[in-house]
Amino acid sequence: MIATAHKFGVPVCVDAAQSVPHFPVDVQDLDADFFVFSGHKMFGPTGSGVLYGKREWLDQMPPYQTGGGMIRSVTFEKTTFAPIPDKFEAGTPAIAAGIGLGAAVDYINSIDFEAAAAYEHELLEYATERLSDIPGVKIIGTAANKASVLSFTIEGVHPHDIGTILDQQGIAVRAGHHCAQPVMQFFDVPATARASFAFYNTREEVDKLADAVQKVIEVFA
Repeated sequence: MIATAHKFGVPVCVDAAQSVPHFPVDVQDLDADFFVFSGHKMFGPTGSGVLYGKREWLDQMPPYQTGGGMIRSVTFEKTTFAPIPDKFEAGTPAIAAGIGLGAAVDYINSIDFEAAAAYEHELLEYATERLSDIPGVKIIGTAANKASVLSFTIEGVHPHDIGTILDQQGIAVRAGHHCAQPVMQFFDVPATARASFAFYNTREEVDKLADAVQKVIEVFA
């Protein structure tokens, strides 16, 4: 997709928030113009993240906000900005969040990605099997090599209600359109509940999820 876009001179921004915690990424190999991911999805502080961009684009872009540290010189006649990345880093940065994100990156780089990915896929298969056995539950998205997320609906129950009742049972899921309204409109799916798995989750927790989903159905029976 990136290569095709580049044939027409179109820059590409890759949202890698869901992929960075699960497998290694080489931005130069991808040849992405911009590459972004959030810190909290890789066990770092909320509100932190990374924006990678090619120099050719960053040099052309104006600063999006002004403040200390992002200028080279200021006069009544003219203002010039500092070179990248300082041009985009006005004011005092979130220093503590940056240090925490750095620790999260070091931790992520220390794990065996292949072993973690294999374990997460095993959890996903087990969870898919458990929830598929529950009458009224429909799994949304069954690609063979998808990430370790399980989106589902329950017949007659709004996903927001699913999320609320699961929360009351100590189960954390996300409910809504998951930043994917166009594709959900295309498939006529108004919303889903989504459970996400990482290498720290267990089969016992999957069992608790399945039991909690069964209770949701009982509430609306």
